[in-house]
Amino acid sequence: MQHTSTSHRSLKEKQRQERERLILAAAEEVFTQKGYHEASVDEIAARVGIAKGTIYLHFSSKEEILAAIFARSMQKILSDIDLTLDADTTPQAKLEAILLQFYTGFYSRQMQLLYAIFHSPDSKRILMEKNEGNKTLQETWRALADRIAKVLEEGKANGSVDKDTPTNIMVSVFFSLTSPRSYERLIVEDHMTPEEVARYLARVYFKGVAAQGS
Repeated sequence: MQHTSTSHRSLKEKQRQERERLILAAAEEVFTQKGYHEASVDEIAARVGIAKGTIYLHFSSKEEILAAIFARSMQKILSDIDLTLDADTTPQAKLEAILLQFYTGFYSRQMQLLYAIFHSPDSKRILMEKNEGNKTLQETWRALADRIAKVLEEGKANGSVDKDTPTNIMVSVFFSLTSPRSYERLIVEDHMTPEEVARYLARVYFKGVAAQGS
């Protein structure tokens, strides 16, 4: 009897998680297409095919949906980067692969939404007012900085990266390269592919941080 009850709860939890996933996927579409303020919970519910009230069983407000999308997106970025860093390649290859992820992924719906959030004062304010949103952002960038620093330290250890330049300076410079909007002109006007831009930036970066004679 207890086993049956546990199985039933497990099934209900899986159904709840799947419904939540569908809600967030639909919300991403609506937010991307219409913007946060023009989007409505009614339309999100309609795209999922559920009643509006069902959404409020999962999220208390549209603001909470936005915060959940943001947290999920940040976690995916870290997960993708971890897969890259686990590869058996050189520090340079790992950091170049991370740049490629930022540049090729920038034109995905998810990254476009994240960019829109951070360039909309209202959306960013709403997100930052929710403490978990601000905490998620800080934790994500701290975790990403730690990962980049670890790769650079690997480079210092094997002699491919300059040991005299502080690692935190190298990390800051690397972060300055991870904003595709800053180099969008090269893609739009000079007709370079995102992959080409990322590879050239990586080449310039590593010439700057490379150990003398390496």
